Amino acid sequence: MIEDRHRAFSLARVAAITGNTLTDLTRQKVFYFLLIFALILIGSSVFLARFTFQQEFQILKDVSLGAMSIFTSLLAILAAARLIPQDIEDRTIYTILAKPVPRFEYVLGKLCGILLLLALSLVVMSALFLTVLYSREQTVLHETMRQMAQAPRDQIDDALRTVRGSALNTNLFPGIVIIYLKACLLGALTLLVSIVATTNIFTVVVMVFVYFIGQFEAIAREYWLEQNSSGWLTHGVLAVVALVFPDLQAFNLVDDVVAGAAIGAALFLKTALLALFYTTIYALLAIFAFCGKEL
Repeated sequence: MIEDRHRAFSLARVAAITGNTLTDLTRQKVFYFLLIFALILIGSSVFLARFTFQQEFQILKDVSLGAMSIFTSLLAILAAARLIPQDIEDRTIYTILAKPVPRFEYVLGKLCGILLLLALSLVVMSALFLTVLYSREQTVLHETMRQMAQAPRDQIDDALRTVRGSALNTNLFPGIVIIYLKACLLGALTLLVSIVATTNIFTVVVMVFVYFIGQFEAIAREYWLEQNSSGWLTHGVLAVVALVFPDLQAFNLVDDVVAGAAIGAALFLKTALLALFYTTIYALLAIFAFCGKEL
């Protein structure tokens, strides 16, 4: 009875593992390298263009959102790749599992730590990006008002409305959320690979391979369907491939955001649910693999 009570699911234990995982990850040099590099890139992107304000805002959004997407994905892979192998190497895992901590809680806590790290990193990068974008917007607004000081009021209002529509708008936030969900997917998959892999380098190499397959999967799938019949066997094979190698191109909505197009609610919900589906499947597989792993 006592053993069953201790082995029951405990949010407190998961939260403790999550906190320790986040602390360990923030101590890694790779975290600061990626974060600082991304912040510098986002902050300096304002100097990359001196064209019309529409072009300047577009380049600023393109560079910043692209950097956020790339570096959150890299951070997810590099952080998750060494979590469990590092605990095994340091023998920390034996101390944790010797306590009344079920293996699935250990994996869940590790995954939550990764997801929390990604969220904090993206919040910092988003804050800097939005600050830079807002600053440039205010500069352009003041400059526009100065240049059109003698123009009729309705023309000034139209010009200011155009500037605001080209800069900071609500279309950015769904794109940032999708960037985060894509990184969560990669983090969960990397954690799964790290459990069944032998070394950290092997895990990273596999994930780089998976990343590039995911980026070109949609193109390869269209080509395959054009060259082969669209029977049940073909669709079955493609479904298995899509499950193992997620279509990362489906999460690349940055181009629409940069162009100023709003991400429709249906598309956003579909993409978010797809990311949550993959993340959940990979998390469950990671728990299953770790529960059967000999330590």
